[in-house]
Amino acid sequence: MATTKPGERKLQILQALAAMLEHPKGEKITTAALAARLEVSEAALYRHFASKAQMFEGLIEFIESTVFGLINQISEQQENGLAQVHAIAGMLLNFAERNPGMTRVLIGDALVNEDERLQLRMNQFVERVELSLKQALRIAVTQGEAQEGEVAARANMIASLVLGRWHRFAKSGFKQSPSENAQAQIALLLA
Repeated sequence: MATTKPGERKLQILQALAAMLEHPKGEKITTAALAARLEVSEAALYRHFASKAQMFEGLIEFIESTVFGLINQISEQQENGLAQVHAIAGMLLNFAERNPGMTRVLIGDALVNEDERLQLRMNQFVERVELSLKQALRIAVTQGEAQEGEVAARANMIASLVLGRWHRFAKSGFKQSPSENAQAQIALLLA
């Protein structure tokens, strides 16, 4: 294992943690179980992360950078505000579908027995997502496709729809697709 490049081991640890999160009915995720999966010692994990909470922070940083990078791309490429809302919501659902282990982090399920600041950070993430939806809806207002007085309520409803679909996906053991019929429901919320 000494042949790994700097930074590569850290990524391997985060990938293994995400993979373990894809099996919610499996054993509790401990540093011992994670080390065993990677065939390294727990001390080797702690050379890269000071704590298990720091490992989860690494996953959260990946989620944040990926999601908000994609939201920025959508905002730059799509001028129509309602189309931005559809694209952002669709991307959030597709992200969860492609990253089932991360979905457990998104909904806070994987963070239940972890440091409280991790859940607070995910709550802030959801608030930022809702803010992005509000910004797109405000563009729709300037384009005459939405009412200013409805921006906050519609952004909250769409964020709630996304959160609900993430929960359903995770609670179904990743069998219930979060994106199935979602665009039709989002269209109803924006009508």
